[in-house]
Amino acid sequence: MRHFALAILGFLLLWHPQVDTTTRIQVKRVQPAQDTLATRPDTLRTPKADSLALSDQVSPAAERPLRVVANTAWNVGEELTFSLRYGPVLAGSATFAVRDTVRLNGSLCYHIRAEAQTNRVFSSIYRVRDVAESFVDVRGIFPWRFDKHLREGKYRADRITMYDQHRNLAVTGKDTLKVPPFVQDVISMVYFLRTQPLAIGDTLSVPNHADRKVYDLKVAIHRRERVRVAAGVFDCLVVEPFLLDGSGVFKHEGRILVWMSEDSRRIPVQLKSKVVVGTVTAELEQIRGAKKT
Repeated sequence: MRHFALAILGFLLLWHPQVDTTTRIQVKRVQPAQDTLATRPDTLRTPKADSLALSDQVSPAAERPLRVVANTAWNVGEELTFSLRYGPVLAGSATFAVRDTVRLNGSLCYHIRAEAQTNRVFSSIYRVRDVAESFVDVRGIFPWRFDKHLREGKYRADRITMYDQHRNLAVTGKDTLKVPPFVQDVISMVYFLRTQPLAIGDTLSVPNHADRKVYDLKVAIHRRERVRVAAGVFDCLVVEPFLLDGSGVFKHEGRILVWMSEDSRRIPVQLKSKVVVGTVTAELEQIRGAKKT
């Protein structure tokens, strides 16, 4: 069942195209930065002690950006809400929000928060309250930090990963892992992909870091389809992330397909994935604060 929540939280989980440090240069103006991470009244807080300890292990960001990626797809204030179904049963909801910008290790970052929770009925069987947060470099659209707080049944997990993008390291607790340049976490990957051109027939390479592992993935752009969801009717591109060995994104499970709007915003509109038993479906219910097409 844990994959149920993860499939939603990171439902664009294992994508992003090949990194090109020379591609389209454009600095996006954002609201004034804060010097420290914002204090929030959330029930799942980022452990402050871990933050400070890990931050000390990461080299300060240079004034010169590591790369600059044009972003005309999304901005601060965007919030996407999805309904979650397990088979035919409405199971809960998920939200992806670009909350604000913060200053982290000298770099201005988007603060992106994803939440997934089961509804009252489904919680009586299996309660989920998952939160993941990514702190994404404003200019380069790569992560400096990823927080994950899972509450699934009796399972509890709180994990923080700091990314040293200068030295290509991911630091999680006492573990340090060498990672590819500009590796993405499961949330930042979604937003980076949205900034990239996608062409039908292309297959993109996808280096990604999750749970102390690096996944070298592919993303195939299959076709166009028009889909109707609660948020409206969208012309979409159907894409499929898969592992290089040909298996599904989630180990021992089936294919995952994602419908992204074909407009410049590349909004994820729908996801379908087979899990151990049954199928998980996420459908876009509401859009707030998104850029105009």
